[in-house]
Amino acid sequence: QVQLVESGGGVVQAGGSLRVSCAASGLTFSVYAMCWFRQSPGKERDFVATISTNGHSTYYSDSVKGRFTISRDNAKDTLYLQMNSLKPEDTAVYYCAAKSGLNSMRDLEYAYWGQGTQVTVSS
Repeated sequence: QVQLVESGGGVVQAGGSLRVSCAASGLTFSVYAMCWFRQSPGKERDFVATISTNGHSTYYSDSVKGRFTISRDNAKDTLYLQMNSLKPEDTAVYYCAAKSGLNSMRDLEYAYWGQGTQVTVSS
């Protein structure tokens, strides 16, 4: 019933920008904290950014702070990640995740996950 669907990934040149989206269904989106994680081949999944239920509180990993912006539109049940000044090390599969209540950086606290969207940044 609950479904999170990421979209917007692709191949971009270093220094470029990309916006990925996560469309949610089957849950009361406005009461769920949301998060973006990413994973590269052979590596563990890493936290990227999280946002509170009303969108007023955000937190970013040090590696993306100042370059990425997480946002949400509760009227559209959609989560966004605007990625600017992209670097080759940003290359990964990007996943959105949802949990009830307060936002968190801990992936184990998120109950629902999308299938991921591939972002590749070339030099």
